[in-house]
Amino acid sequence: MPEDEEPKKKAGRCARRERKNVMTGMAGRLGRTLLRYGLKTLLLLLAVSVVAFALVSMSPVDPVQQYVLGVGGVSAEQRQELEEYWGVNDPPVERYMNWLNALLHGDFGQSLLYRRPVLELIGERFCNSLALMLCAWLFSGLLGFGLGCVMGMCRDRLPDRILKKICYILSSIPTFWLGLVLLLVFSVALGWFPLGFSTPIGALNSQVTIWQRLHHLLLPALTLSLMSVSNIALHTRQKLVEVMESEYVLFARARGETGRTILRRHGLRNILLPALTLQFASFAELFGGSVLAETVFSYPGLGSAAAEAGLNSDVPLLLGITLFSTLFVCVGNLIANLLYGVVDPRMKEARP
Repeated sequence: MPEDEEPKKKAGRCARRERKNVMTGMAGRLGRTLLRYGLKTLLLLLAVSVVAFALVSMSPVDPVQQYVLGVGGVSAEQRQELEEYWGVNDPPVERYMNWLNALLHGDFGQSLLYRRPVLELIGERFCNSLALMLCAWLFSGLLGFGLGCVMGMCRDRLPDRILKKICYILSSIPTFWLGLVLLLVFSVALGWFPLGFSTPIGALNSQVTIWQRLHHLLLPALTLSLMSVSNIALHTRQKLVEVMESEYVLFARARGETGRTILRRHGLRNILLPALTLQFASFAELFGGSVLAETVFSYPGLGSAAAEAGLNSDVPLLLGITLFSTLFVCVGNLIANLLYGVVDPRMKEARP
């Protein structure tokens, strides 16, 4: 018996050693990916900050004048003190280095429009925008992927032709126009949804229920999601058409497999990677569309804050939102890169 147990023990030790090596290799690849992507993100944030600061510096809007108009009753001496405090008359390079030095110490500055710290304001507004963009992102991804599968399986038939025309129409409609139409129909005419805002007017945050928040959230999220549905649906349809014309699908048909079986066994895995790429790449599109959607629906999110900061020349808030939105998009792309190896093992093997 001891002679029979010895090979089993050796096999067990080899299996454990192999699993340990696999886990070590996966951890090493993940660490290298995060380090490489982190360095690229830092360089991108630095480049974005330089470009954004240069564009803001070339703006014809005077932030001191905007502040004076908002406050009122500011004397010439106080105006001069404000200009010295904000460094309006300093060279742009010196102002950028002062701002960057404060940023590296965690100080994003004070919002000129809201009279609050920029980081605190971004955190508060981002919670509202995150709920809006997350609902729109999930709805657009699921609906677009489902419509793309239907169009791909019904190629050149009536459902395909109808859905393609709907997608073309949605892709050509501006976000703000679609939001205004939905607002007029469902809020003004039918009265199914409120006219705007994230909570009922006059209600305290502690008194607002989750259903009231969802009721105010649904129409802006629907507007924002319809903007991305057509892109995902049309790309998914095209990829599924290519899959259905492949040789392995022809062999599956020869074996007697039905369309649903072919879609489940051969189609979904091959079309999931492009759909996943488009879905995470739409982070930037969603953030840009949220500026218009939140403005139309008076939704207090990060997009509406960016629009107000740009119109009122609130430089600290505008730069803070610009950097935060860039980081938000980079995180979305990183998640997509990490999920590639889960969806398609060939991507994992191709990485160094």
